[in-house]
Amino acid sequence: MTRRTDAHPELDRPDVLAPFFSTWRVGTPARQRLIVDAIARTWERRPWPAEGLRGYHVYTGHDGSTLLHHSQWTSEQAYEAFARTHRQERVDEIDTAVPGIERLGLGRYRRYRSTAGEDRAAAVPGCVVIVGVEFDGPDPGRQRAWVDAVFEALESEPAPHPGGIRAHFHLSTDGTRVLNYAEWESAQAHRDALAAPGDGVGSPTAQWTRVQNWPGLKSSTVDRYDHALGLVPG
Repeated sequence: MTRRTDAHPELDRPDVLAPFFSTWRVGTPARQRLIVDAIARTWERRPWPAEGLRGYHVYTGHDGSTLLHHSQWTSEQAYEAFARTHRQERVDEIDTAVPGIERLGLGRYRRYRSTAGEDRAAAVPGCVVIVGVEFDGPDPGRQRAWVDAVFEALESEPAPHPGGIRAHFHLSTDGTRVLNYAEWESAQAHRDALAAPGDGVGSPTAQWTRVQNWPGLKSSTVDRYDHALGLVPG
């Protein structure tokens, strides 16, 4: 069976080897809520579709117009089997309930590194910040080197901003992007960190300057989300 949960996903689960992320553009806050409800109904009335799916989570964007989807798979093969047999009926039912969803594509990733954090029971994220970085071409070594440089900057940070809980860095399987799933105590804590001196989250140190001016760094985005729906086997 399929069970709804309010719990945030564990991003560093050792059995999740194929974390996927995708974004839907839906238009308005009212449509965000309608589509989250439609997803919940569509999934809860069906059995859990695959042993290789550990969890499926949906987030509402603070921009009022997008939904973020995060699914945790044991392998890409498990997802492909689901896509062949169970995905389309779910898509059709959701689209019938709320037409006009624009799906912006599926990103396939592998988690690379996570920061050390507090006990999850004592630090529940009040906001999820997705930082997306794109490079000018595929280079897995560059992906890893850039993330390692971020960790060096974090470890040498002279004035850490309060409110950050954990950060989970994912590398796209095509070698071109990095996605940081960052857990914050609140959206305000993240806004305060961005407003502090420096270019983004981080003091104006040599280490952060190196991160921000990495060769081949094409673009970066920062988006805030609220966890709206968790679905797990149960």
